[in-house]
Amino acid sequence: MDLATIIGVVLIALALLGSILLSAPLTTFYDLPSILCVGIGTMGTTFIKWPLDSLKSLGTVTLKAVFFKNCDVKATIEEIGTLAETARRESVFALEKVPIEDAFMKKAMTLAADNRPPEVIQSILQLEIDNMVERHKTGGDMLDGIAADGPSFGLLGTIIGLVIMLKNMSDPSAIGPAMAVALLTTFYGSIIANCIAGPLKQKIGLRSGEEVNKMNIIVAGTLGIVAGENPRLIREKLAAFLAPNDRPKSDEEQASPAAKA
Repeated sequence: MDLATIIGVVLIALALLGSILLSAPLTTFYDLPSILCVGIGTMGTTFIKWPLDSLKSLGTVTLKAVFFKNCDVKATIEEIGTLAETARRESVFALEKVPIEDAFMKKAMTLAADNRPPEVIQSILQLEIDNMVERHKTGGDMLDGIAADGPSFGLLGTIIGLVIMLKNMSDPSAIGPAMAVALLTTFYGSIIANCIAGPLKQKIGLRSGEEVNKMNIIVAGTLGIVAGENPRLIREKLAAFLAPNDRPKSDEEQASPAAKA
């Protein structure tokens, strides 16, 4: 579970509810016509823009913003190094029998154990990466559309409220409800765009990038194993995917403080 997303949701709720409750009852900001205009209207345009098959995947992609297993790059590199040692000690065919939890890594090692040419392995794994990126992009595009449509329907609701108000200027009792529709639709549209769809799209993009980085590490490591490279060399090459401060120090770097002392 992504703790940052949970904290963000809680802070947004505290900011909105706190500012409302300190000023007026919560029911002041409840208006059913405004909810129908913005909520149902935004859903309607989303259904028009996207086919049902794509919409079915929106929930799965969106959940990645909350329920996501962190990509431990160091652990991935270490696991590939261990697999490289197994292939060097026994043979590349032994990789097929090694229990591997990650589905993409398992597929990569199976291809290596099948003695497929390196270019074929890279091509197959790259297709897997590209398809995943496309799925995440589609989810991000749908959220981007929702973020744009929410305020748009808020504006439409404002126009509806103003029309009702101007039509009933002679009736003071009708002005209040009309103004509520005019203002609260804008409020609801802003919440959809700035508190839900926009942040979710940003987080999904970040998570997708992390997953792609991990998969690229697996591809590079697999090609190194197939080429028969030394496990230590493979680890050193894969360390390039890490930030400089996170990379393991060489023997000379580890010994240098002692030498200076």
